[in-house]
Amino acid sequence: MTETYWADWQQSWDRQQEWYMPDREERFRVMLDMVEALVGPEPRVLDLACGTGSITSRLLQRFPGATSTGVDLDPALLAIAEGSFAGDERVTFVTADLKDPAWTTSLPYGTYDAVLTATALHWLHSGPLTALYGQLAGLVRDGGVFMNADHMIDEATPRINAAERAHRHAAMDRAKDAGALDWAAWWAVAAADPLLAEPTARRFEIYGEHADGDMPSPRWHADTLRAAGFGEARPVWASPSDTLLLAVK
Repeated sequence: MTETYWADWQQSWDRQQEWYMPDREERFRVMLDMVEALVGPEPRVLDLACGTGSITSRLLQRFPGATSTGVDLDPALLAIAEGSFAGDERVTFVTADLKDPAWTTSLPYGTYDAVLTATALHWLHSGPLTALYGQLAGLVRDGGVFMNADHMIDEATPRINAAERAHRHAAMDRAKDAGALDWAAWWAVAAADPLLAEPTARRFEIYGEHADGDMPSPRWHADTLRAAGFGEARPVWASPSDTLLLAVK
């Protein structure tokens, strides 16, 4: 398939994700700022639960000397990622289940300067996520970083949470009325594409319709990462609904 075909799918994924997170690009910018600040402009990166390679794309645009390993289990999103980065020797993709205790054995490197992930780990319940954080502490080199940008809900602020959610969903409804694709509509389009139909069907066999994981608070993530072996951990960016949490080994 042509580069334009894969670029169109990447742009379509970005628009669908931005329907949920209008400040998504700002989140990526701060993530890469912190990569540069802590590990420099030529990092070896693990793009964890990489999807279509959104982080990898922005990483290489900003840091051409970087390398990236993308790992995911979703066959449809990996098809888009692999098509988009075909021929780029800086990028490797690995199919692996993060809930499999042996998933790290599939990686091409034993350690990374940075492990980055966004809008993905809320698919995991807190038990498997705690185990994953322990594995990541072994993958990140001393002085390296882990960053998780995701929905992190503070249950101690129910009125704030309810008001934020109502305001956000009202804006999403207006955008949808104007033609924006939500999660279900985007996957329906993918299922109708001749090249993506089969991997999309396999994707739903693996995952079902959507996540049933947990969304614990930023404090929980920071405490769990420190307990796993990271020396420091705290939020470095937040929107009303999302947090970018940074941990340093």
